Amino acid sequence: MMIIFDKMDHASLKHRSGTERKQSLIWLKDSVRKEKKMIIRKYSGSDLDEIAKLFYDTVHSVNAADYTPAQLDAWATGSIDKLGWDRSFREHTSLVAVADGKIAGFADMDCTGYLDRLYVHKDYQRQGIATALCDRLEAAAQTETIVTHASLTARPFFEGRGYRVLRRQTVIRRGVA
Repeated sequence: MMIIFDKMDHASLKHRSGTERKQSLIWLKDSVRKEKKMIIRKYSGSDLDEIAKLFYDTVHSVNAADYTPAQLDAWATGSIDKLGWDRSFREHTSLVAVADGKIAGFADMDCTGYLDRLYVHKDYQRQGIATALCDRLEAAAQTETIVTHASLTARPFFEGRGYRVLRRQTVIRRGVA
C-alpha cells in the first residue's frame, strides 16, 4: 500500500534555502544528544552503489513494521537498475546527506514537483535528515504543488510537513501487492 500526497503551499519554505550553495552544513542531534556534522550536497554518480545499499537496507529494516517480508522483497530486491537510477538522479534535483563519512540519506525531485525518492539510512532515522533534504528540495521547487507517492511508514512524516493524502493506492511489484 502506498499513499499519494501533495503539498499545495510550499512558498513559505523558499526562504529557508538561503544562498544557492552546492553544499550546506547542518548539525544533527544523535540519540545521545551529541552534535554531529552532516553535509547536504548534489548527487554524484559515484554515490550510486552506496545509495543502492542504503535503499535496500532501509526498506528491509525501517519499513518492516508496515509491510510483509514478501512486500519488502518485491520493493527492494537488492538489485536496482543502476543506469536508470543514475539517469533519473542526473535529470532531477538530487541531494545526498553525508554524515560520519557515509551517505546517511538521499532524495530527489523532478521538474514537475514530484518528490520521487526520500530514504534515510536505518542508523540515522529521526535525526532531521529527511527534514533537511525535503526543506532543500521544496525550497528549490519551481511548482505550486509537490506530489509524492509515500510508504505507509513515511505517512506521519509527510503529514507532519503539511502534505495531505490524495488517495491510497496498491502497488503491484513482481506479482506482490
